[in-house]
Amino acid sequence: MTDMPDIARPLLDKLDVLGIPCRTIIHPAVFTVAESRELRGQIAGAHSKNLFVKDKKSRFFLVTALEDASIDLKKLHEAIGAQGRVSFGSAEQLKALLGIEPGSVTPFAAMNDIEGKVQVILQDALMAEPVQNFHPLTNTATTTIASTDLLRFLEAVGHPARILTLPKAHTPPA
Repeated sequence: MTDMPDIARPLLDKLDVLGIPCRTIIHPAVFTVAESRELRGQIAGAHSKNLFVKDKKSRFFLVTALEDASIDLKKLHEAIGAQGRVSFGSAEQLKALLGIEPGSVTPFAAMNDIEGKVQVILQDALMAEPVQNFHPLTNTATTTIASTDLLRFLEAVGHPARILTLPKAHTPPA
């Protein structure tokens, strides 16, 4: 993989050391779920969206769910055990804690949280999918991994994930 972005190399090396098979595809930068949908023909498996949030006590959470999940942000704090409603973490906090830029949020970034300040929350519906896709610390590539191997990776980097049912946003009747 000679075209692999430098930021992804430590992650892919860690997966290799752990004996976790994965497949990484390089593609143009994508910043939204909508943009990433154009890649679906090339990349099989479940696709995700990631929310980097904090509570009123400045505890941080990385919430990963199926890309089409409709999450009730007003009730999310109850599900994840946050103190009060959550708000999105800033780009500066994302960079400082997880070492990544907005648009590249991924559970793989837990490896950069050496101080253990970010709790990883995985949606149960996502984890029911046998194969999943995440950015390898950059939005110019996608890495496919088995759900059981994602859990093993997170455990190995000191961030055992909590698998939860997330509150669904209700859409008003038309």
